[in-house]
Parts: sequence; C-alpha cells; structure tokens
Amino acid sequence: MVTLLQDRQTSAGLGAALGRVRVAGRELRPTPVFDTYWRFASARQAVYEARLAGRPQPWSEDPILSRHRFTNCYRAADRVSQAVVSDVIYCGPQQWEEVFFRTLLFKIFNKESTWRLLNRELGEVRWEGYDFRAYDRVLSEAFAREERLYSAAYIVPPPQLGEERKHRNHLRLLEMMMTSGAPERVLDAATMREVYEVLLGYPALGPFLAYQFAIDLNYAPQLPFSEMDFVVPGPGARDGIRKCFGPAADGIEAEVIRYMAVSQGEHFARLGLTFAGLKGRPLQLIDCQNLFCEVDKYARVAHPDIAGISGRSRIKQAYRLDGAPLRAWFPPKWGLNG
Repeated sequence: MVTLLQDRQTSAGLGAALGRVRVAGRELRPTPVFDTYWRFASARQAVYEARLAGRPQPWSEDPILSRHRFTNCYRAADRVSQAVVSDVIYCGPQQWEEVFFRTLLFKIFNKESTWRLLNRELGEVRWEGYDFRAYDRVLSEAFAREERLYSAAYIVPPPQLGEERKHRNHLRLLEMMMTSGAPERVLDAATMREVYEVLLGYPALGPFLAYQFAIDLNYAPQLPFSEMDFVVPGPGARDGIRKCFGPAADGIEAEVIRYMAVSQGEHFARLGLTFAGLKGRPLQLIDCQNLFCEVDKYARVAHPDIAGISGRSRIKQAYRLDGAPLRAWFPPKWGLNG
C-alpha cells in the first residue's frame, strides 16, 4: 500500500527548506503544494503499478487518493489514451490520411461508446468512402435515444458551419480539415509546435484542444516528435502552478512545466520518493502539465488554505472501480511494450 503525504507540518517544512527556484529569469518561492506535487506523482504512479500487477485493494492509505478520481501520471496510460493508441491509431489502415481522420473523429467526441457505435453501424470507420449523411444518421439516432455522444472530460465547442446540431457541425469541421490539406500539413511539420499551429488554425480548436490533439496525433508512427518538444498549459495546470508557486509564476507557466520535467529526478531524490517512471520513461512535458491539473484538485482538500485561480474548493468526481482490464500498450516507437 502507498501513503501519499507526510503530516502537514513536515510537508510545509520541506517546502520551506527548498527556498526558491529560478525559472525563466524569475525567482519563485514554492508553497507546500510544490512538495505535494512530487508526493502525489510518486503515490499515484504506485497505485497504477499496483493495479497493473493485479494486486488487491486498497492501493493507497491516503484518504483523498482513495476516495476521489485522479488521472494517471502519464497521459498515455489513461483509459481514453489507451483506446486512442490501441483501438484507433494502430487499428485499421495505416495510411496517414486514414490515421489522421480516425484520430480526430475519435477525439472530437472523446467517448469510446460513440466510437464503437460508429464502427458497429457503419463498418470500419474510414475517410475513403466517408458519407456525411450516414454518419449523421447514426449519431442523430443515438441522440434521439438520449445516448451521450460526448465525453465530459473536456468540451469541444461546436463551430458555426451551417448545421443545427452540434455533432453535425463537428462532422463538417472534420470534413473541412480533411479537404483543406490539414493531414498533409501536419505530416510535413518540422516541429510539434508546427503541428499545433496547423490545428489551431481551424474553427473551435483553441490552444488547449489544439495541443491535446497534437499529442494524440503524435502517438502515430508517422510523426517523430518528442513529448519534450513543446507544451501548452491548460486552465487546470495554471491553477496547479498558481498553488505551487503563487502569482509570481503567472505568464511563465510553460517554462515552469519544463522546469518540473527537467528537475524531476532531483526532487524525487530530495524527498526520498520512489519513482521509476513508465517502464523507465521519465515524466514528459504533457505529463507534468496534467499532474498540475491533478494536484490542483488534490490540494483543494489537502491544502484548502492555498488558493488557485478558479476558486474551486472541492473535488467533484468520486473514485469508482472500473471493472474493465487495465491496458498498458504504448506507441511502439517508444520501445515500452516489451
């Protein structure tokens, strides 16, 4: 079993002992939440490893970690990302145009049941032979049955592309991307930032979504980019950074995330924490970004006196055991699949 935090006084003392850190030319004074960040990462990864090994519950003695839902330390290890890798990107024709289409179609809805519905009703989902009317029919009928088409994990705003229904506008958006050369421009990109900028140029894809979609596309074998290349802090990460460093970190959140990724070994060692990574893979920028989101949530209960930006004071989602087998299959180019 895993114990997350030492008592509050000890945690606060460690934060104070650290003094200041220098990021992007600024001196930042870490709060006690900074040490919680590393303790949370160690404990949450240990829970993941215990589940993967088939060990029985309880996986943690920490009441907050046990009662509430938190994503994995590694984005690619989460259930939906595992579906993207196993069921979408590497399942089906491997021509880049088809991989791009499948990935973006899945991510717009971000819901496995919607993906299964489309494949069940239409056969193999492919850009070749795509028919707006057929896709709309399947989704509209599901909507009429009051089935949820979209995940609540994040919201993809509907672009205004002439349709009445949200899902129809999203299908039009995907059509626009496919017919205006987005797959080719992404494939020709020299950097992860260029991939992001291609996606950012389309309606309804703001900075956060464009970055998340770029990460998903980069799981494919055709894109060669490191997850250490580029990061875009989301709203939750900005909240977590504020709790770790206060307002002094405002405006340099991307540099703070890079500092965390680069210095992770130092801080795990400083706190005497075990963290072997994901089969030896250190936390990448996207993972450190996500961890700030999760620590923001954790700190609402563990450090209620330390304010973020949003002002949220409770964790909405309770932990519920998912009976589905835990998958751990990653992009083969990472060399983690044994």
